[in-house]
Amino acid sequence: MKKKLSVLLFLASVLSFSVSAQEKTKKELKQEREQKKQNEIKALIDSQNFVFEAQKVTPQGGRLINLDYNTYFLKFKADSTTCDLPFFGRGYNVGYGTDGGIKFEGKPENIRVETKKNNTTLKATVRGKSDVYDLMFSIYYNGSTTLSVNSNNRAPINYDGIIYAPKTTEKK
Repeated sequence: MKKKLSVLLFLASVLSFSVSAQEKTKKELKQEREQKKQNEIKALIDSQNFVFEAQKVTPQGGRLINLDYNTYFLKFKADSTTCDLPFFGRGYNVGYGTDGGIKFEGKPENIRVETKKNNTTLKATVRGKSDVYDLMFSIYYNGSTTLSVNSNNRAPINYDGIIYAPKTTEKK
């Protein structure tokens, strides 16, 4: 009887040790994935070449609006920036016959990067055809990003979304 009890205790201790070892490896794997994601985000910021995809928008004095389609973007490069984002809010001096969104192409100027513990702030100014846009990205290391856009002709607006590396298309 004592022999069976000691064998049972031995098996229970071996099983509990293997379960705790598996839990530790799951935690380690999660930490490794998070660290890998952080390194990818830092590399995107350092290269100053990424795509911001807007998922939500908050106009000044308005409520949060979910964007259903993943078609709104801002492609940021150190030498050129292309933007196609929706705009909800007050326009001060906007031409007639336009679709009302924020659309521009231009070269970013005065690029400033501030690194903090949990996020990085990237600020830039882009001159479009008829307006000047001040962009401020708050980029968190899990990929989520907030973009604030201020311009001379429109009320400020904030976008929530993600950043990722631009897709490269190979021509054959």
